[in-house]
Amino acid sequence: MEAVVSVAIGVLGGAGVWLVLRPRTFQVLIGLSLLSYAVNLFIFSVGSLAIGEEPIVKPGLAADLSNYTDPVPQALVLTAIVIGFATTALFLVVLLALRGLSGGDHVDGQEELP
Repeated sequence: MEAVVSVAIGVLGGAGVWLVLRPRTFQVLIGLSLLSYAVNLFIFSVGSLAIGEEPIVKPGLAADLSNYTDPVPQALVLTAIVIGFATTALFLVVLLALRGLSGGDHVDGQEELP
């Protein structure tokens, strides 16, 4: 389970960095979204990847991560998803306005010459 999550975080992070370095604004937006997904998955995995474990400590069990799943990273990721969605929507509106004003969607404002 840890290997699959680690590979997923690496792929999302690598694809996000690659897209952030692209010359078009929409590709930068998608790259930032992929990077935020990678960070969210990393934070989620910090709270112990346990399947079928209780989120709160039961009486009689030791209070360590082998007996329960920490709910704080789950709450942080849920909050980050909501904030990330709002930020992405705002960024998309700004990019559409920029495209309308400048006539292009190149990051530095200059189109590449063929």
